[in-house]
Amino acid sequence: MKPSDVLDVIKASGLRGRGGAGFPTGLKWSFCAQNEADQKYVCCNADEGDPGAFMDRSLLEGDPHALLEAMAIAGFAINSTKGYIYVRAEYPVAIKRLEIAIKQAKDYGLLGEDILGTGFNFDIELRLGAGAFVCGEETALMTSIEGKRGEPRPRPPFPALKGLFAKPSILNNVETYANVTQIILNGSDWFNSIGTEKSKGTKVFALGGKINHTGLVEVPMGTTLREIVDEIGGGIPDGRKFKAAQTGGPSGGCISSENFDVKIDYDNLLAIGSMMGSGGLIVMDDTSCMVDIAKFFLDFTVDESCGKCTPCRIGNKRLMEMLTKITDGKATKEDLDKMEELCYYIKENSLCGLGQTSPNPVISTLRYFGNEYKAHVEDKRCLLY
Repeated sequence: MKPSDVLDVIKASGLRGRGGAGFPTGLKWSFCAQNEADQKYVCCNADEGDPGAFMDRSLLEGDPHALLEAMAIAGFAINSTKGYIYVRAEYPVAIKRLEIAIKQAKDYGLLGEDILGTGFNFDIELRLGAGAFVCGEETALMTSIEGKRGEPRPRPPFPALKGLFAKPSILNNVETYANVTQIILNGSDWFNSIGTEKSKGTKVFALGGKINHTGLVEVPMGTTLREIVDEIGGGIPDGRKFKAAQTGGPSGGCISSENFDVKIDYDNLLAIGSMMGSGGLIVMDDTSCMVDIAKFFLDFTVDESCGKCTPCRIGNKRLMEMLTKITDGKATKEDLDKMEELCYYIKENSLCGLGQTSPNPVISTLRYFGNEYKAHVEDKRCLLY
């Protein structure tokens, strides 16, 4: 296969990024391949920071060679000779196994100079993250690899033109790369046959929260939330009722019981106020206060903001103060209106994806569980007590 053939196969497969945004992988690689440079970089986001998410950890510990091979394929496709895996330091077992796998690949001639006698050179290095959630954003991750403070950069220019060390670069997460080798092996038609019209393949979710069977599940795109929770997850413990599920971690939104039968794919989740995210799926029963849930996720985002832009740094602090005022029974109807207005201001004006998605838990709970906010404000009580 020529590099252009690899790009054509990945584009034809319909693979979209599994890290959250769902951008078409083949298109991203093609943009980078078009840009001439003396050096290009292939980057992997293995800095899995969402609460309750451990999909990438499982892949890194269980089959690190799948990642290394996919990154080499990506390097071949975009004419790159260097790759970086940005992995969180809190994953010591994954780091150890990646180090062993890289050494094995070099010993077998699958990484390094003149791979398998083809004249293609490609090498991979590890970079350890220090636990900053914002480094899940592509430009912040690349800035951190460079040895600087992990803060996002304005886009454009996009990484495909000016990324790591100001050179053309691509970045995908572990699960995205894990699909690449199987697509090359089985063909784009095979992958294209799984999933929905605009979301192809399977998705790995980390099931957690109020559910009988927690852990990792892999399902075809288009599987309903009901199937995941009731059939695979074994339902809600103690005979309680399903109330909501949070997808996408702190960046996502709450899916209410009225959307229990919505087919899970990128577009459907966005339409109901949530997002795919990297794959964390936290289930809540009818004992959960949705105002407290929104407050929990926002508290995480406030703590993880890098502080570079004002809408995220200050806006989320003010949003947190408003939520606290509501839960303390000190808010008014005007505070609710101001809070919703502030949510959209933060969403529209923040520099990076962390800030732009941070109000999602508040917006989605206001949309589907407005009666709980109303009870806190008007009756000065939680509906659960």
